[in-house]
Amino acid sequence: MMTAKTRMTVSGALAAMMLAGCVVAPEESGRQDYQALCAGCHGDDGRGDGPALATLDAQVPDLTLLAAANGGIFPRVRVMSQIDGYTRDQTHGGMPAFWPLLEGDTVLIETEPGVMTPTPARLVALARYIESIQQ
Repeated sequence: MMTAKTRMTVSGALAAMMLAGCVVAPEESGRQDYQALCAGCHGDDGRGDGPALATLDAQVPDLTLLAAANGGIFPRVRVMSQIDGYTRDQTHGGMPAFWPLLEGDTVLIETEPGVMTPTPARLVALARYIESIQQ
C-alpha cells in the first residue's frame, strides 16, 4: 500500500519526467502497453477473450476480476510480478515475461509495508491501467 509521502514522490517524479518531455502520460502509456502486450490474449476489455485465445492451450484470466478475487483490493504488486515474470515458474503456460519491453525509467513503489522498490515506470503504468478496468 502506498503512503501519502510515497504517492507524492512518485507523482512528483512522473510530473517532472512529463514536463521534461521524456514520457507519455502514465495513463496513456499503460493503456498503450496493454493494447500492445496484453489485449491479444486478454481482450480489449480485459475479460480473457482476445483473438489469440483460439491458439492457446491455457485459459486466459479475466483481468477485470482481480480485485474482486482479492477481497476488493487490487493486488498491484502481484500483478506487476506476474507481468514481468518475477514470480512465475516454468509451468505458467504461455504468458511471456514482458520485462525486456518494460525496462527504462523507474519509480519507487511500496512493495510491502515500509519497503520501497525501484520499479519500471511502464510496468507501474500498465498495472494501474489494469487496476482501472476492475469491476
